[in-house]
Amino acid sequence: MSRGVADVAEVERAFAEHGYLVDEGLATAVFLALRLQRPLLLEGEAGVGKTEVAKTLARWTGGELIRIQCYEGLDAAQTVYEWDHARQLLHLRAAEAAGAASGQSADVLEGELYTERFLVRRPLLQAIAPTGSAAPPVLLIDELDRADDEFEAFLLEVLAEWSITVPELGTFRAEQPPVVVITSNRTRDLHDALKRRCLYHWVEHPDFDREVAIVRLRAPEVPERLARQVAAAVEGLRAEGLYKPPGVAETIDWAEALATLGRATLDESTVAATLGTVLKYREDQERVRSKGVGALVQAAVLRGM
Repeated sequence: MSRGVADVAEVERAFAEHGYLVDEGLATAVFLALRLQRPLLLEGEAGVGKTEVAKTLARWTGGELIRIQCYEGLDAAQTVYEWDHARQLLHLRAAEAAGAASGQSADVLEGELYTERFLVRRPLLQAIAPTGSAAPPVLLIDELDRADDEFEAFLLEVLAEWSITVPELGTFRAEQPPVVVITSNRTRDLHDALKRRCLYHWVEHPDFDREVAIVRLRAPEVPERLARQVAAAVEGLRAEGLYKPPGVAETIDWAEALATLGRATLDESTVAATLGTVLKYREDQERVRSKGVGALVQAAVLRGM
């Protein structure tokens, strides 16, 4: 696949072939990001499938997936490059021993230390100057909202120029920009300057029918009736104003757990026993139990018919 992807329908087909059922809005955003060679900024609640977009793009395009997992305190040095000091030191000692015998100067020996041989490429430099596949890499900058403003400002500079300077070696420039996917759970607002560099899409939880289709695709061993009832129950849980509403991954996990228990349909006792598969906070589980698991099951069975 090249960036000459034909249309939005091709994106939808390709994603489906690689296990991701994408809606038209997200497929359009991916199509435009590929054709216009622009970074794609995906925001949305945790668990809606933002990170999986980048993984699916890598599987489809054949480009290497390069991931930066953001966190507080992340700085440019950790994401660009560093020198392999241990190998440099070993080389210097060996070269000094050889140079002493031949009369080679120390300045010449030190000049050998700062070559690409000893350069450790971190994710941003890997993405700009890849050494592997001909396909452009897919650069995933995950949960950028967790990083500090300083890193976000540095990233903006890189996205604008697609070049990185290593003082000892010169400037590396991308022959073709990587496919860039930036995700945010919106724990803080990203700066407008960064957003202007990107195409933007808010990723929603899938609607009922698409979530059923996702469960059927990712967990084919789950009976259709059970898949529909689980999707309906998760839809109901998301409407409860929980601290951490379940994502698509939790829906799949819950459906697989129930199928593993030999259930073909939801029942109150099984749902109560397996809430920890879909709700990962005690407060959320207590909220659901206080409102009545039976009511949740009854509504899900009716919705899933």
